[in-house]
Amino acid sequence: MPERSAITSSELGVLWLTYQEDTMILRILEYFIEKADDEKAKEIMNNLYGEIDSYVGIIKETLENEGAVIPIGFTTQDVKKEVPKLYDNGFDIMFVRLLKQISMGLHSLNITMTYREDIVLIIKELTTIAQKYYNLCTQYLLKKGLLVKSPHVSMPTSVEFVKDKHYLSGLSANPFSEKRSLNTVEVAQIHHSIESNITGLQMIIGFAQCANTEDVKNYFNEGAELAKSMVKELSEIFLQSGLQAPQTAGGNATRSTLAPFSDKLMLYCTSLFCSFSMGSGSLGTAFSLRNDLPAKITIFMKDIFEYAHKGAKIMIKNGWMEEPPQMEERNQMLK
Repeated sequence: MPERSAITSSELGVLWLTYQEDTMILRILEYFIEKADDEKAKEIMNNLYGEIDSYVGIIKETLENEGAVIPIGFTTQDVKKEVPKLYDNGFDIMFVRLLKQISMGLHSLNITMTYREDIVLIIKELTTIAQKYYNLCTQYLLKKGLLVKSPHVSMPTSVEFVKDKHYLSGLSANPFSEKRSLNTVEVAQIHHSIESNITGLQMIIGFAQCANTEDVKNYFNEGAELAKSMVKELSEIFLQSGLQAPQTAGGNATRSTLAPFSDKLMLYCTSLFCSFSMGSGSLGTAFSLRNDLPAKITIFMKDIFEYAHKGAKIMIKNGWMEEPPQMEERNQMLK
């Protein structure tokens, strides 16, 4: 049997990041499972927990076999299952659904940076798990009436081609100039962004009211205002095209002010959501052909980046940011 090659720097980075994300998800699931009052939701989360936990073990074993130190990630110190419910009305599955959206994106990117067959298989199987539970969460929320589908549209009856540059117009010195209606690709991007930001807003409102330190509380309050402004401006774009912006009666923070998660975990989760939002924004700018849309999304991305950078500074100040494995300092070694 041929000797297995050592893992590469990118594979080590992929395993390290996956361990961070999945140990965070396990802690979140532990709390939501403890507080679940719907048996179907509890079943979905219990099954997801079991599958993720087994792969956290596999990643840990892989790193140990390579002689690499095991990351701390997120442990039982980062969750308090005994505190009252922080969220209600289906938010647990709404939150898990968004986490699995993020997982699908990360795993799809990570698999392009891995080479060794056993590591490729780990990421491939985690991708399958993410897709499976994203769908289970989606169908659960639809059945409960807690998820709004994107608008319906009349089916096209002929193939059309863009005939003039007016198709790209959206920015104009004349505020009364007519913009073309949104196409279905643009509707999909905007609807997804509104939907994600509504869940993110509900999440961060809960984080703000239970954060343990004042600077973290203020940071989450700032994030809530940013999410509100994005939902408001994107919804107005829909309304200008005669479309109803997605709204849901599901998922809300309770009156509890006791934190189920450590500030470290809540900040990391917020950072993950910011990264996801910037990635989605990049796709939005690439596929939106009405030139006012990329301009607006680019401003959002700048604001999100600056907000995420501020969160990173708070984590560093408090000693909560675990450092990824480093490459050798060749210049120092040569000296």
